[in-house]
Formats: sequence, structure tokens, C-alpha cells
Amino acid sequence: MKRNSEKLSAREKRFCLMYAESGNAREAARGAGYSRPEKAAAALMLREDIGREIEAVFDSRSRNCRRMAVAGYERLAFGSVTDAVRLMFEDEPQSVGQYDLFNVAEIKRPKDGAMEIKFFDRIRALEKLEASGGDKENRLADFYGALMNSSEQSRSDSDAAE
Repeated sequence: MKRNSEKLSAREKRFCLMYAESGNAREAARGAGYSRPEKAAAALMLREDIGREIEAVFDSRSRNCRRMAVAGYERLAFGSVTDAVRLMFEDEPQSVGQYDLFNVAEIKRPKDGAMEIKFFDRIRALEKLEASGGDKENRLADFYGALMNSSEQSRSDSDAAE
């Protein structure tokens, strides 16, 4: 079903955003303010202009996710560890929220009262940044691969500690 005007109304745009978030056309139509959401959802999902807008929303979110991943890798690779070192030497830390612990992978306090701090691997973060200069599919695959490797590494570290 094609529409004469390519311009979407505010409610139609809201529907597209809500659909991209929930994946449920009926909920999106209800949230966008349609009085008969089932009927509206069915009609909207058949329209080409709505489909293009939903695709644009998905693409935009995907680009934002990649940007956030690159920013995170930059922070891991070049970020400061000063607050983590400061935390380690404080006798009675008051609020952990006041420290920037982004680069910290793990904090342990063994029974002897000492503190162990493990940091994320800066070299791996740099490698991921370098790899992010490639094509989009490879960058996204690298990001997911890094997440999986990190998860597996954490799991193997905790298994070894037990």
C-alpha cells in the first residue's frame, strides 16, 4: 500500500520508533496513540514509507551502537587508572561511585585484607580499534567477538579461582 505523501506524521514516526524498540506492531500503535491499534498496526506495516522509516531507525541505532563500541575501546585503551590505584590505597573507601573504574575488569578482596584489581587488556582494545577501521560487517563481528571472548575469559577466570 503506497501513500501519496512521503512525509510521515509525528504519530507515524512515533510508531516507527516504538516498533523498532519493541518489535511489536500492536504495542507500537497503542503507544503512538492509535485508537484501534490492531487495525492501525496492520495497515501501517503494509506501507512502504513506514517500512523505510523503520529501516532508517534500525540503521541509525546500529551506527550509534558501533560509535559507542569504538568510544568504549578508546576509553579502555587510553583511559586513566588513577582512580583504581587511589581506591586500592584507601583504608576505608566511602563511595565507589565517586571513582572512574571503567578500565577495571575485576576487584577482589581476599581474606587477608589486601585488594586485587584486574584491568581490561589495553592491547586488545587497541587491536579492536585498529580493526574497526575495516568494513561495517567486520567491525560488528569483531565487536561481538570481543564480547564473547570477554565473557569466556571471565568465566574461565572465575572457574580457575574456585
